[in-house]
Amino acid sequence: MSDELTERVRSDFSRARFKAFLNRISAVVSGRPTRLLSYDDVKSALHIGGPIYRGVRTVRVEDIVGSLNRYHQFDRAFLPVEDRIGSRWQSVDRAFYQEISLPPVVLYKVGQVYFVVDGHHRVSVAREQGQEFIEAEVRECATKVNITADLKPEDLVILGEKVHFLERTRLDDLRPEARVRLTIPDGFDRMLQHIAVHRYFMGLDLKRDVSEQEAIVHWYDTVYMPIVKVIRQSKILKEFPGKTEGDLYLWVLDHQSYLAQQEGQGLQPPEAAARGFIESR
Repeated sequence: MSDELTERVRSDFSRARFKAFLNRISAVVSGRPTRLLSYDDVKSALHIGGPIYRGVRTVRVEDIVGSLNRYHQFDRAFLPVEDRIGSRWQSVDRAFYQEISLPPVVLYKVGQVYFVVDGHHRVSVAREQGQEFIEAEVRECATKVNITADLKPEDLVILGEKVHFLERTRLDDLRPEARVRLTIPDGFDRMLQHIAVHRYFMGLDLKRDVSEQEAIVHWYDTVYMPIVKVIRQSKILKEFPGKTEGDLYLWVLDHQSYLAQQEGQGLQPPEAAARGFIESR
């Protein structure tokens, strides 16, 4: 039985390595990287805080998407990409077949996803064996943006810009219901410019100094949301797969600015500008 088990765990590791190879080939063909997410990269981009100990919990294996320090040894599906980890991987696999209880893995929780601090081989074997849940000691890290299991390394640029936007505006505190999402690089910087211009003209209209906080709330209530409401009413997002209300907001203002420059038209109220942009398509 021992020889049979030894052969079985060797076979399991060989199969996992071959799957990792196929994933790598697929990544080359599709241009979509399969690299495991680095916790340090996420921490640097998103300015996350913590971690705070949350105790032992049952965690969905598919929500574990990254690593603290071994992101080069496993791919995004937690398949092993190095032969040298075979011995340790197979010993964990052997414990699985023998139903030996292993200590909980240690994870950092960021948003809705998890990064492995300790227990990479246990997570890898669990995924390969089709295990849906795993016991884990969880330490949660605070973040201003929601992170889900479909997060890709290239998403960190825009998410980092969103964190900067929220830190600069405190919109999540001033308007907790706000859900501003963008897929356009530098889009949040452009929104900050819109708010600055809005604040300037508010001061001219009101003939007094306008605080940044007052301008942010006024911009959100009287410029951003009226455009978003028209976008929702028109259901035009279905014509732009993968895009967001925030993306269309930026396009509306670009369109309005273009008409003002090219045709000498004055700036329209936000709602009228949005309807004009949508109807001109």
